[in-house]
Amino acid sequence: MKVALFGPPGAGKGTQARYIVESYKIPQISTGDLLRAQVREGTDLGKMAKEYMDKGALVPNEVVIGMMKERISRDDCRKGFILDGFPRALSQAEALSRIVGLDAVVNITVDTSALIRRITGRRMCGCGATYHVDLNPPGQIGICDRCGGSLYQREDDSEATVKSRLEVYHTQTEPLVEYYRMKGLLKDVDGNRSIEEISSDIVDILAHIEGQ
Repeated sequence: MKVALFGPPGAGKGTQARYIVESYKIPQISTGDLLRAQVREGTDLGKMAKEYMDKGALVPNEVVIGMMKERISRDDCRKGFILDGFPRALSQAEALSRIVGLDAVVNITVDTSALIRRITGRRMCGCGATYHVDLNPPGQIGICDRCGGSLYQREDDSEATVKSRLEVYHTQTEPLVEYYRMKGLLKDVDGNRSIEEISSDIVDILAHIEGQ
């Protein structure tokens, strides 16, 4: 099963990708995770990517496409994969089609005001744990209950950067919805509901496709 998850920043693509990973035993491939790993390691690619990520802008196509092509070619992708955050532009979609064909594109839709609150309220820990100010008791959000470390807000989660990221999405990525709709691959899912309800819809969609 080769699937791409669509939706604006904060739509819950990563969360839903993990559900699919558990069901189909295929890897989740997130451009954001791959790029942030490069940033942490201080590679040339990471330094280049960080300049764009901090502004909420798209990383250049040649960097992202080359990275994704290498990742998809690995052995763990033989039975399929889930793309989280790629493609983000028509040129990337066209390049992807020359590399591999997708079985489905799941498009998660969420109201803009909810997206801003979701992202700006997110807090991270160096151990990998993720929190949200709306879901943790007052006075505890600053400390990780897993390792005791101090929580922080990613630079690309600030309100100014979030608004920039959403603007980039609407102007450059949203046209992909119609691109894949015309190809008969797009499946819309209402992302304003609970994680479980969204997951149930996605599982049903993929089960139907697998049974065809």
